[in-house]
Amino acid sequence: MSAELKTEDALRTVYPEPSGGAVAKQLDFIDPHSRKFIELSPFLCIGTGRPDGLADVSPRGGEQGFVHVLDERRLAMPDRPGNNRLDTLTNIAHSPAVGLLFFVPGFEEMLRVNGTATTSIEPELMARFVVDGKQPRSVMIVEVKEVYFHCTKALKRSGLWNAEKHVPRDTMPSFGQIFRDQTKAQMPATVIDLALNEDAKKNLY
Repeated sequence: MSAELKTEDALRTVYPEPSGGAVAKQLDFIDPHSRKFIELSPFLCIGTGRPDGLADVSPRGGEQGFVHVLDERRLAMPDRPGNNRLDTLTNIAHSPAVGLLFFVPGFEEMLRVNGTATTSIEPELMARFVVDGKQPRSVMIVEVKEVYFHCTKALKRSGLWNAEKHVPRDTMPSFGQIFRDQTKAQMPATVIDLALNEDAKKNLY
């Protein structure tokens, strides 16, 4: 037998079928528990597919509840200033399928939401997300297809919220030094770090 598990049948020779509960917990709408979790969440990761066949995952963060539940089947998420690569938004323009993984600090459960997305600059929608007088660059609307809570094992294994397991930042070089090394930039790392810190202060919204 090949060591590579290339098909679902091959995978099932190693993994048992999911339990009834693991299947039954999947909903096709945002129930009150899912809504509450989204309202508590300040951070998520969003997965999209690239036209060249590769996948991409990007972080999104904001104030608690920065993603708004419009109704049982729609979410709205602001797009704040970033690096302007537009990886996620470009991917959605080619293929609308998205996967969202919501986190709440201190909770070991996570919430998964899968669906399809579009990008909008509709004025009334943009106005929902004004912070410090600044609108988002755009708003993503997610049409919800699947919703379910993810078990705690990954965060339990990682100890992500355990302060005793936090890694000192000086274990690695500063981001400015990393950027300088990877891009062969000529300016000192301290100058890059200063510019990045200023950008983070002035351009969060």
